Amino acid sequence: MIVTPIRTDSQEGEQQINTLLNRFQDTDKSCQESVEKILHEVKSRGDEAVIEYCRKFDAPQMNIKNLRVSSEELKHAYQAVDEEYLHTLGLAIERIQTFHEREMEDSWIQTRDDGTVVGRLVRPVDSAGLYVPGGQGGSTPLVSSVLMNGLPALIAGVNERIMVTPPNNEGSVDPYLLVAAQEIGITEIYKVGSAWAIGALAYGTVTIPRVDVIVGPGNQYVTEAKRLVSGMVRIDMIAGPSEVLIVADEQADPELIAADMLAQAEHDVLALAVVVTTSEEVAAKIPAELERQLGELSREDIARQALTNHGVILIAADLEEAIELANAIAIEHLELMLADPWSQIPHVRHAGAIFLGNHTPEAAGDYFAGPNHVLPTMGTARFASALGVETFLKKSSIISYSPAALRQDGDHIQRLAKLEGLTGHAASVARRVQRG
Repeated sequence: MIVTPIRTDSQEGEQQINTLLNRFQDTDKSCQESVEKILHEVKSRGDEAVIEYCRKFDAPQMNIKNLRVSSEELKHAYQAVDEEYLHTLGLAIERIQTFHEREMEDSWIQTRDDGTVVGRLVRPVDSAGLYVPGGQGGSTPLVSSVLMNGLPALIAGVNERIMVTPPNNEGSVDPYLLVAAQEIGITEIYKVGSAWAIGALAYGTVTIPRVDVIVGPGNQYVTEAKRLVSGMVRIDMIAGPSEVLIVADEQADPELIAADMLAQAEHDVLALAVVVTTSEEVAAKIPAELERQLGELSREDIARQALTNHGVILIAADLEEAIELANAIAIEHLELMLADPWSQIPHVRHAGAIFLGNHTPEAAGDYFAGPNHVLPTMGTARFASALGVETFLKKSSIISYSPAALRQDGDHIQRLAKLEGLTGHAASVARRVQRG
């Protein structure tokens, strides 16, 4: 049996829950050392280092002249895609854009009777780097990553949106990616991937501009590079393996539960697929469904290994325990396959995204529903949110005092300043008050 159901109150169940609660992964030290070296090389040698790494790992004939996707390549990309793709792409863009437009924040001003004015000025960053993986073996165009990272930046008003993506062996980028990028206004695209792409965006080279924010998923080298440059630039998040937790009651369909577990497991051998159900009958039927459906997958080996090592089916005493367990685990994708899923929304505190009912597969959120699919993993949903427009915005405080207002607040400001031993602060207020 590929995944064996266990009760939450059993010794094995308690051990499994403890593993789930402590799944945050520390950085692999060998990976960290490699990435530190790569970033140092890119920072010190710029384009020269970028080209060396690109030739070694991606495109042996790459040169500086061809590093940026040309206008001809962008034009020819449209000739390589079909009309059905363009239609689907347009609908997906409309859904994602409409959702994220609601996230846009406004500047605001607050005035007081004494003449004080305070407020917040909301402005976009000047530039953003959008990392788009090349997919398994560089052969899978991850179009959804282009849309989910690029559209929030567009809506935020970021003027310079730069996309980087690893080229194939011939030095080309998949036309489906190029068309998706152009459809959302991205035309500055560089054929560069992995940690050296992140370094180029963070430090800037002669060819690749330095940016203020870097977003987008990637392998462990991309993730570690983002972690190391974080603070010098803003990043979206440190992402771990993709994960789903399905809370199911007795009406849930084991076939659909298994299908959604497999949809998550096919991402990566480290992907996490968890079920917490209140029904022993449902739990007992899931393993057979997993085995039956595995053979239908193009990535069967990956999904099988992920389920064997990380698949979990837990049987909870009741729905309250199941939801509380889901909150404690703070999963990336939370599916509520329940007779009345909406009734549990008030009780859900921690989840990257919540999918309600038997007709809402996690795949809908990955591609088409509208909300962003870049979500917190490894339990960070306890404090983190999905990538959104706010990722590309920054806020500046506004403060303006009138003479009368400063006289009114002056003694209080000076008292606090002197308490902290900052007499210069106090004097800067006193001098103004004394002048009237």
